Amino acid sequence: MRQSYRIIPVYTADVSGVCSALYELGGMTVMHDPSGCNSTYNTHDEIRWYDQDSLIFISGLSEIDAIMGNDNKLIHDIEKAASDLHPQFIALAGSPIPYMNGTDFPAIAQVIEQETRIPTFSVPTNGMHDYVYGAGIALAEIAERFTDPGCRCTDQRTLNLIGVTPLDFGPLSHVKKLKENLESRGWKIVSTWAMGDELEQLSRAGEAAVNLVVSSVGIRAAKVLERKFHTPYVIGTPVGGFTKIISEILEQTVSKRIDWENGDGDKPVNRIAYLEKRLPGDPQITLIGEPVTMGSLVASIEQKISRPVQIICPLDETKGLLGPNDVAVRGEEEAEEKLKDAKIIVADPLYHPICPEGCQFCELPHIAFSGRIYVKRLLPLAEM
Repeated sequence: MRQSYRIIPVYTADVSGVCSALYELGGMTVMHDPSGCNSTYNTHDEIRWYDQDSLIFISGLSEIDAIMGNDNKLIHDIEKAASDLHPQFIALAGSPIPYMNGTDFPAIAQVIEQETRIPTFSVPTNGMHDYVYGAGIALAEIAERFTDPGCRCTDQRTLNLIGVTPLDFGPLSHVKKLKENLESRGWKIVSTWAMGDELEQLSRAGEAAVNLVVSSVGIRAAKVLERKFHTPYVIGTPVGGFTKIISEILEQTVSKRIDWENGDGDKPVNRIAYLEKRLPGDPQITLIGEPVTMGSLVASIEQKISRPVQIICPLDETKGLLGPNDVAVRGEEEAEEKLKDAKIIVADPLYHPICPEGCQFCELPHIAFSGRIYVKRLLPLAEM
């Protein structure tokens, strides 16, 4: 029971991550579930729900259909909706019940694609992972299937922003601030994965000289684009004074790519910008959240105060993304244990009840944790 939660909520689930990543791309996302996933997603996780249309459906899986494995009903309903709505693609996302039943989503996707001639894929979600897993695989599918293989880089100051969803970054106005930080350094944004751009813009991703992965959601897609277009990537979020460092690392990476393509030098190495100059020592400040955005914020803070800062990361995908002072935790009990000696804590307000008495608590709302509750208090990461 060490990974159970009695006070704080859990992070947004993988199935909601899929819906969030694909929301603006003109496809149709189908959650295979009785109804619970859709109500959770549209009332808690998705801040665009009432302002921007998207084709997101629930299959309405019934008890008898689940027991009997009636996949024909699911296929029929999807094909009927697709014939009426003409989506650019169809994405299938699973929930706990079809996972327990062993529903063959890749086979169902293949049948639907053959019968509708609409690109269809499944994302192997089951409600047991967090949003990074689901959104990451969904964007990787877009990178694999919808980017134009004929695209070529023609401008050395171009990049794609990968891993942008409101779950980490909030409304589109905050994403615009992120882009302005980079544009002020002379960079041109080819595509933003996946807020503010349509599928057509994402299909041109191969035109970029480098990819900037601004959250862990974008790592899988960046790896696909590297394989398809030989585009190197840098991991980091352009926040505050850290933007200058990221821009310099991007320039170095592009320069090495050019040398490599001209046969002069080795293939450029992908870099995690915020880990390169982390300070050692006993941290007095602790941040809780997603590793890339928080890591970049930590790098910016350390740059200003010249003191070590720690990250506590409660998400699943942390491999290679955490510094020597940072800690990955699983469950509320472990998080509370790691926080017991913290003096200054920066985290979503819903973490406050498990923080030690007497600590200085600074609120940093995170939609993937507290949903819409604190949306009006959200500050753009780019301005921190």
